[in-house]
Parts: sequence; structure tokens; C-alpha cells
Amino acid sequence: MAGNGDIDGGISGDCFWHLTVRPEKGGVWDWMKYLLWGDLESGLRLLESSDWGSVVMGGGAGGGEEADDRWIIIVSIVVRKLLGLCSKPMELTGYGVDFILNLISQDRSLLGLLSNLLNGEVIIPKRGTETFITTIGQLDERVELYKPGSVTERIVTLELDDRAIMDLCMMASKLAYENAQVVKKVVVHHWKASSFFTNFFLPILSRFCYYQKENSTQSTDIDYSWYEIPKVGKLHMGFLEALGLGNREDIRTFHYHLQTKIVKESDGIDKIDIRSLNMTAYHMVREKLRSLLEEHKNAKFIVTGHSLGGALAILFPIVLVIHEEKKLMEKLLGVYTFGQPRVGNRQLGKFMEAHLDHPVPKYFRVVYCNDLVPRLPYDDKTFLYKHFGVCLYYNSCYIEQLG
Repeated sequence: MAGNGDIDGGISGDCFWHLTVRPEKGGVWDWMKYLLWGDLESGLRLLESSDWGSVVMGGGAGGGEEADDRWIIIVSIVVRKLLGLCSKPMELTGYGVDFILNLISQDRSLLGLLSNLLNGEVIIPKRGTETFITTIGQLDERVELYKPGSVTERIVTLELDDRAIMDLCMMASKLAYENAQVVKKVVVHHWKASSFFTNFFLPILSRFCYYQKENSTQSTDIDYSWYEIPKVGKLHMGFLEALGLGNREDIRTFHYHLQTKIVKESDGIDKIDIRSLNMTAYHMVREKLRSLLEEHKNAKFIVTGHSLGGALAILFPIVLVIHEEKKLMEKLLGVYTFGQPRVGNRQLGKFMEAHLDHPVPKYFRVVYCNDLVPRLPYDDKTFLYKHFGVCLYYNSCYIEQLG
């Protein structure tokens, strides 16, 4: 595939460039032949690309930099396979730990559990209820926000209070791991949010939570597949899939979703393909956001997330810019991510600078010490995944240092 694009006047052209790593297409022998000898046939099984000039193929075992590139690809394939094999045991272990911690907490303590057991009054936790808390929530039980008062009262002054914004984003990112009943209880009863904030926050958080949990076991962070848009840059294919903006089984779907245009009807009403709205988290969130901001003219919005959710959080405004959603971008107050992996290359960062750095920075990445996730995918010379935005780095003593 090859094509041209013109972002300044809207995205155009029929095809974009991509590299898709397909480990399921080859076996261990293919991995070895590609790694050691740069075997073309094996490489063609493992990799799909629109431009083989952008992918290192062949060159022999002593190919120097080429061998390094092949090594990175094969290591990522092996790790993804291992994680795939371990995913079910890890999932069952997580369920077990969640259940045991909730059993102890709902029966007040180990002694309380023993007492209830002897008296036949053991409280059995039920997943999906407002009292069933994830392991993350058990380890950090905080639910209250930084300042007293309702989130509705404080959100008016958020632009002047960076700590309040950070606190709200951190609490929201932590809350994303809980079930819908827990989220509703915290937002309504602890944060005392207004109907506007609740109607806006709950459906969007629930939709992003669904996609984050559906993709969390698919080792997305170490997937080196990318999709390139001319004059925009390379975007991580796994994260695009997590937002429902394409499917690597049919590369044309990325082209379709990233080029979706608002069609101006004769009556002046903006409409969009209903199939997109039903299929993707991105379109659902965008349309919900659009309708609420039209109803509340002075409102602004913040995007936040942790780990994979952080990647989705920054990818959302990136796609808004690609889709030329200028009115929505004007309402963006900020993007705050925590432990976020890389989502694209340096060109993507430069493309977004005009939209997130001016007149003041709007994008902040919080990174803790030796957290591995923000260092993925690897930023080698071939894949060129790079971070952008303001990095707020915290060392092991939780002391902030500008990154």
C-alpha cells in the first residue's frame, strides 16, 4: 500500500502505510530463520507491510543493525506468546485474590471472618456490586478528592488549581478499574457530582473501561505494529484497535475510521456513519461529548487514564485533530496520563505540539521511577516510538522532577 495525504486541507489519498507483526502466521522455526539469517520467506509470514523498504529484511546473520531490528521483533513475539499462555492463569489468580481480599474486608478482618465462619454468618462477596472492590482499590482505599466540597463546586476553579486537576485525574484513573456500581457510588455519594458531571463521566468512563479491560491481556504495550498517516506520523496499531478505530485483520478499516468525515446535510446538521457509532468507543465518546458540550456552552473537558488507559487518553485528542474537530479541541482543558506507554513516533509528537502546547501546555505524563510501561514500546531506530508532552517524573521517594 502506498498513498499521499494532506492534513492541512483534510486527509486525502487512498492508502496509508503500515507494519503489522503477525506471530500467529509463523512457527518457532520461522522465528529462528528470520532472527539468525534474515530469511525473507519467514519474514513475510511474520510481518505484513505496505512498504518493505521500511522493514529490515534479509542481510544475513552478520547484518549488524539489521540483526538488532530482527532481534527486537522476535523478542516481542516471544514475550507476547508467553503472556498469552499465562493470561488465563493470571486472570484466574486475579479473580481469586480479589475474592479473598473482599471476603476479608467485608467480614471486617481475618478474626471477623473466623468469627462469622463459626457463627455461620460469613458475608460472601458478590462481583459487580458496589461493595466489591478490586485489588487496586483494596491497596489504596482512598475515594475522597483533594479538597472538601462537591466535584461540581470545585470543577469551576480547576483551571486555576493544578493540584485539584491532578487529584481528580488520579482518582478517576484509579476508579476506572472498578465495576460500574462502585464508580457510580463514588461519583455520586463521595464526589457529590451534579447530574451533568455524572451523565458525562459515567458513560464515558464505562466505555473506556470496557475497551481497556477487553484489551488488557493482549500484551498491547509490546506490540510493534504501527499505522502511518502521511504528515501526521506513525500510530501504535494496538492502541488504535483498543479504541475501535480499525482491525488488523483488514487494514482498510483503519483507513475508513481515520478518514471518517462529518457529512454536511442540506439542513446544516452534522451527521456521521451510524455503523461507526455502534462499533467504536471513540465515536461513542466523541458524540456524547459533543452533545453535552452543546448543551453546556461554558463546560470544558479533561482526558485521563492509567497505563493502557493513558495511551487511549492521549490517542483520543490525536484522532480529534485528525478528524478536524476544532470546536471540541477548543474545549479541551487538559490531558493527564499515568504510567502511559508510547503511542507514536517523533513526527506524531511534532504534529500535536501546535494543538497541545499552545498557548499553554495541556498534556502531562506522570511517570513513577522505574515503571516499565512508559518505556514501551522500545524506541529503537526502526520503530522510533517516542514520548511527547510534559513529563512529570517521580523518583522512588515520590519527589517530583521535571522530565
